[in-house]
Amino acid sequence: QIDAEDAIATAEEELRRLSVEMRYLEQTAEMLQQRISMVNAAIADLTYANATLDGIEKEKENVEMLVPIGGSSYVKVKLADSSKVIVGMGSGVSVEQPLAQAKATLKERLDELEKTMNAAQQQFSQIAERINSGRGRLETLLAQSRAGNQ
Repeated sequence: QIDAEDAIATAEEELRRLSVEMRYLEQTAEMLQQRISMVNAAIADLTYANATLDGIEKEKENVEMLVPIGGSSYVKVKLADSSKVIVGMGSGVSVEQPLAQAKATLKERLDELEKTMNAAQQQFSQIAERINSGRGRLETLLAQSRAGNQ
């Protein structure tokens, strides 16, 4: 009788522990998904900026261009000087750089973001595996608990 009560108490404790762990893992997975979405947006933005710089590099001065301003909107401009680009460095600071250096700066950022993306996706996969195995264990414990209560 005591052994059965101990087993039930142990199973209930494991159920509680597992359900808390599952909530934590699900919140972590959600946070990682948000991070992945933000990194994806930054990668898209940098890729777009790089493509724009590639286009500018091929143009001559005083050529009319459509420059993206966001929201699928463009402004018509005349290219004054394609050899210099103003690059945002973060915290509201921008620096004028030669075109080749600006492209290198964007490429470095893109490489870093891709590393960040890979790490976040790897973490997400590990968390998803833990969630799946935890759910399986949770279902087993619940089934045992129901069988024991009948």
